[in-house]
Amino acid sequence: MKTTEKVLVTVLTYPHPSESYDELICTAGITERGDWVRLYPVDYRYRPRHQQFKKFQWIEVTLDSQGANNDRRKESRRPDLDSIKLLGEPLGTAKDWKERRQIIDRLPHHTLRELEALYEKDKTSLGILRPSIIHDIEIEEDDPDWKTSWKAIHDQLRLFPDMAVKELHKLPWKCSVVFSCSDSPKPHKRMIEDWEVGALYLKEVARLGDERKAAESVRSHYLNTVFSKSRDVRFFMGTRFPYNTWLIIGVFWPPMVQQAELAF
Repeated sequence: MKTTEKVLVTVLTYPHPSESYDELICTAGITERGDWVRLYPVDYRYRPRHQQFKKFQWIEVTLDSQGANNDRRKESRRPDLDSIKLLGEPLGTAKDWKERRQIIDRLPHHTLRELEALYEKDKTSLGILRPSIIHDIEIEEDDPDWKTSWKAIHDQLRLFPDMAVKELHKLPWKCSVVFSCSDSPKPHKRMIEDWEVGALYLKEVARLGDERKAAESVRSHYLNTVFSKSRDVRFFMGTRFPYNTWLIIGVFWPPMVQQAELAF
């Protein structure tokens, strides 16, 4: 059964090639009821401009009762892409991100152990993690090309001259965050797949003309700005289908504020 929902988009992951949709991203957000929902598949860059939503923008969308194909994670819903409507402007970051905090701060926050236990209990596959310490960002070399099957899809699309195929760069690095939670003495390491990481890397490659320097610039920006001690960092977490490993799929990094200022 299909339902129409209002969803505050909080997550956009870096795109990957797709045989059916040219390319896809994983999108996640929060409904008016405060429930997490995963919208997949979404061919974001191939949507018309009036359907290209931004992070922290409310949208209206018609959703199936379950995910695409055999995705049975409880938050997954296949969207009717043509039904997407943008509802006003994205929530801003004025006054210490108050508009965004009013929603995010009221949602449950977990440790990685707690998220893993929730998945085992009821297949929870989205949630918020508040790290107690962020130790480092590790950047490791990755295959500079898409895997063979995905590259073949992209190359095949180029054979059709009437099709406006958008260039999709493969990131030659894997970026992971090393962090601790309050209930575990041993640090965790999880990949981060937020679109903003990839977009910043491509911008820095264009500016610096060197891939390694660009990767180090991304690392420096996150450690010194996004993850600085003046920021109240949270991770939006999601599982990778079908392996169900927890990944960082988005970052929420408002400035630190005094508890008395958090009253709404």
